[in-house]
Amino acid sequence: MAREVTQEAFAAAWADGALVVDVREADEYTAGHVPGARPMALRTVPGRCGELPTDRPVFVICASGNRSRTAADLMTSRGIDACSVAGGTSAWARAGRPVAAGSHEHAA
Repeated sequence: MAREVTQEAFAAAWADGALVVDVREADEYTAGHVPGARPMALRTVPGRCGELPTDRPVFVICASGNRSRTAADLMTSRGIDACSVAGGTSAWARAGRPVAAGSHEHAA
């Protein structure tokens, strides 16, 4: 089972350049996401785990923490050091942290 990290721990890791994977659907991601987050809709995670590194932590985020837990558990079962971000993008935005809008070249 994957670890869950607090918003504070995630914010510190993000500030240090952590790899962030957003597992929400493309329209949710486009509406607003953590800057630098790589979009990877939950339904695509099983086929895309090979794109992720196994030598550093991967922070998985969704809207509130449910989908990210599912994705992080799957990633962990495949040897990825994944952790789910508690509270998701909703809590990130509520805390006044930066949010980017628009699509990304890796959108799926």
